[in-house]
Amino acid sequence: MATRRSLLAAPLLLPAAALAQPRYPDRPVRIIVPFNAGGLIDVTARLIQEPLGQELGQTVVVENMGGAGTTIGARQVARATPDGHTIMVTGAAHSVIPALFPDAGFDNVADFAPISLISEQPFVLCVHPGVPASTLPELLAWLRTRGGDATFSTTGIGAASHLAGELLKNMGGVNFTFVSYRGTPAAVTDFLAGRVDMMIDSQTLLAPMIRDGRVKGIAVTTARRSAMLPDLPTIAEAGVSGYQTSSLQMMLAPAATPAPILATLGAAMKKVLDDPAVRARFTERGIEVLNGDAAALARTIREEGARWLPILRRA
Repeated sequence: MATRRSLLAAPLLLPAAALAQPRYPDRPVRIIVPFNAGGLIDVTARLIQEPLGQELGQTVVVENMGGAGTTIGARQVARATPDGHTIMVTGAAHSVIPALFPDAGFDNVADFAPISLISEQPFVLCVHPGVPASTLPELLAWLRTRGGDATFSTTGIGAASHLAGELLKNMGGVNFTFVSYRGTPAAVTDFLAGRVDMMIDSQTLLAPMIRDGRVKGIAVTTARRSAMLPDLPTIAEAGVSGYQTSSLQMMLAPAATPAPILATLGAAMKKVLDDPAVRARFTERGIEVLNGDAAALARTIREEGARWLPILRRA
């Protein structure tokens, strides 16, 4: 029969490792965004920043670390201490790093642990008002007369905007020159000034410019028309059959992050993305919440890599 003394002493019998386990998180959590501020991935990270902090009971800080096709920020996360205090929100670019940056210094699959497939958004193809085309067939015909001299603005090699452009080249049978910028603000500035002919990017960014006539909207990139731009056809229905792409947003951690910490982050993200108030903020910006778990994200990264790597290697 247990005595009062033995009951008081019971905690001393627990394994030392169990007693030493720190609470997670025990300090602020950093979300690395491997893009400059102002783009869709950055917006996504900031939409979840506060509610994720509330779920975790800690401050969450977003840090932009753009450059080199997301590899600077991704390398920082791959090499971070795997304790859940440094994680990453990134996009489709993560799936194609092996094709574009074979010497990146990390493996885009083996060196990361999936946490959450957050959301996606339709992109929209736009041209500067000086381009003599208002429909996709007119644009394709004009591009064929230009012999590759037309210019296409991207927010970085490997970014979703670049991938969407490569797919248009490949499936539309046209050519043009990519002009890569360090972040969305610089890309948009040159596009609006007419220094670049066309752009595929976030509908949240471009829809207001279409409405006020600063750019011409041609088509959206998804299989279905966008609720934000219902009058624009899809690229597929406008003439490039089978064309379909969108911007994906995802959360990853360093590969060796302990399973209980990954589970905590995954559960917190599920609660955040199930919150009607959070979903409303995504919807206001034309972003569709996916709220996929770690398995769904791992599958998506494999599928996106299989889809894009052959296209990029041919390019």
